[in-house]
Amino acid sequence: MFIVNQPQQCRGELCSPEFRAAITKRAAAALNTPVPDLTISDCLEFTRTGNRVNFEAKYFARRHQLNDLVMAEYITGSSEYLEQIINIVWKINEESGWQLPAHNTYIRDTVQNPLPDPFRPVLDLFACETAASIALTNHLLGGEMEKIAPGIQKRILSELEHRIIQPYLTTHFWWMGNGPEQMCNWTPWCTKNILIVTALTPQTDETQQTIHKKAGYSLECFLKGYGEDGCCDEGAKYYGHAALCLYTAMELLGSDFSSNKIRNIADYIRQVHVSGDYYINFADCPPILEPPGVLAFLFGKRTNNPDLQAFAAEGIKRRGLHTPSNDLSLYTRLLTLFSINEITQFKHTPKPPRDKYFDSVGMLLARDERANLAVKAGGNGDNHNHNDTGSVTLYFDGKPFLIDVGVGSYTRETFSDKRYTIWTMQSVYHNLPTFNGIMQGHGAEYRAKDVRYDIGSEETWISMDIAGAYPPEASVSRYKRTVRLAKGTGVYISDEYEGRYPAELSLMFSELPAINADTANIRVDEITIDDPILLNIWQNKLYRVVVTFTDRITVFLSVECGGWSVELKSENVHPPRHCGLVPQSAV
Repeated sequence: MFIVNQPQQCRGELCSPEFRAAITKRAAAALNTPVPDLTISDCLEFTRTGNRVNFEAKYFARRHQLNDLVMAEYITGSSEYLEQIINIVWKINEESGWQLPAHNTYIRDTVQNPLPDPFRPVLDLFACETAASIALTNHLLGGEMEKIAPGIQKRILSELEHRIIQPYLTTHFWWMGNGPEQMCNWTPWCTKNILIVTALTPQTDETQQTIHKKAGYSLECFLKGYGEDGCCDEGAKYYGHAALCLYTAMELLGSDFSSNKIRNIADYIRQVHVSGDYYINFADCPPILEPPGVLAFLFGKRTNNPDLQAFAAEGIKRRGLHTPSNDLSLYTRLLTLFSINEITQFKHTPKPPRDKYFDSVGMLLARDERANLAVKAGGNGDNHNHNDTGSVTLYFDGKPFLIDVGVGSYTRETFSDKRYTIWTMQSVYHNLPTFNGIMQGHGAEYRAKDVRYDIGSEETWISMDIAGAYPPEASVSRYKRTVRLAKGTGVYISDEYEGRYPAELSLMFSELPAINADTANIRVDEITIDDPILLNIWQNKLYRVVVTFTDRITVFLSVECGGWSVELKSENVHPPRHCGLVPQSAV
């Protein structure tokens, strides 16, 4: 294990003065910030109101403070931070449960218990993440902590055994895998942290072997859900929690990285990158993400992919080489510390990604010098699904044009039978049609059929029939959508359908459009944004252009006339080369 084998590598002169100064500055702030109290009222708020944010803000603040202080104490060895590290570790050990209230259940997709049961721990994402941080803190600083607070190490090891090791050995949690049952990011995320705890606590050879075997089975179950193309159906946001946790778990198990599937899983994040911090987004994924960081660099190294290494290194440099990671994973922070010199010195000119179709999810990516186009076929049964079969997103010059809104703050409803009452999950707020108010259905049976595509040097296109993504009451027997990128010209979305009701085609924009088209059946809905997550990405308003049509329509999107243009034609013909619908800021 990297951390175990090289515990002294980045102390002293091996850390740059700038990196050291940034880490100690962050630790000074953590040292002077009171450790938040967690009350029973905080815990009950999720049950009472569905609010996750208030409890989680305090919960995560404790753990970020701990990480900041441990990093500073590790590189300085000054003892300046030890007392507060011990205080936070003690507070965390005193928590009745390490799981989040939103995850406080023993069976997948069931109602959460109001309070944690300290005698029956739940192994959720953050119980496991907490355990790994506590185990690493003890591994790096336990001896020094023991001098100040005799008995603290015994307490730490006891809590890890009771809260993590024994439940893992004796209880089956859903994310551990069960034959063909579909897994998600929980499986590698929890598993890698279990393996960290196992490596850093005294376990018999037999116990270690049992845990490793169980972990290996879980990863196999997780990988069954991926196609050979490596596409993450949870979206780019979950690459860090799925692919990169898979990398960590495989590294800890000494696994073989040579398969084509593993290589493609690693490279997925590079494939869906647009520019800067913008990424192609579907499902519960925002368009803006932090760079993937050190784990992507190491994953690229392990899979012999210098293009991925260069991509990850560029993101780290763009974020700031001497900017400490704010990752909740202390393990990842330490890997950054150990690897920063290698990342700094890495030199490689990467090849740009090519147009690609991910068959496992049904996503087409196409590019030219100015456009980044993504079209999602597939179905509505993905992990973190939005009802978005057939939807299109488009970037021009690295900026979002035809948008996928993403997802707001998680609440109790987000992962419940009320999920699709949330507007951002509904097809009517994606670039899709609606029929007499009937939107797409949710579930794997609601999907595209007759999907065809072609990737070429001058044009890339995809066509599909998305009528099957709608329930019977929509009364649509056929809805053929063809989307093509004419390289150097623009993007065409050509829709034709047969059905009982007129189609109302939604087109989502972040800027107010001025409309000029050959059909008068257009309205603009102004959508006020008040969710803090969405406000961090978009302005306080979004705009939905709704075009009502029968039979067929073509939408042409391009960068002409000094601005982004959209031409709406009610007949399926080649549109004239002039501006039709332009963001107000470009007029």
